[in-house]
Amino acid sequence: MQDEIEFRRAADAALELLKRHLIEREDENEDGFEVEEQGGVLNVIFEEPPGKFVITPNAPVRQIWISALSTSFKLDWSAGEFVLARTGEKLLPLVDRLIDEQLSR
Repeated sequence: MQDEIEFRRAADAALELLKRHLIEREDENEDGFEVEEQGGVLNVIFEEPPGKFVITPNAPVRQIWISALSTSFKLDWSAGEFVLARTGEKLLPLVDRLIDEQLSR
């Protein structure tokens, strides 16, 4: 298990990579969402249909949590990446899938 410093480094790097990816997607595709960062938390805000995803590190349990589509997704550190255990999805593809689901509502 990671100690808190290792977790924070891994989570910060993963969220920074995700933020850059989402900003590129926002700029290129004009999908109808906006990305904001506040205190290490990423917010993805949708215009149509209205909605908001919150992506945050949770240091005490060493997970990244995503609140999206009325569901909580808890990703664990595994083999150098944050992964949703029940599906095996990695952070970035999972967020892309959730965004696509939100936009197709």
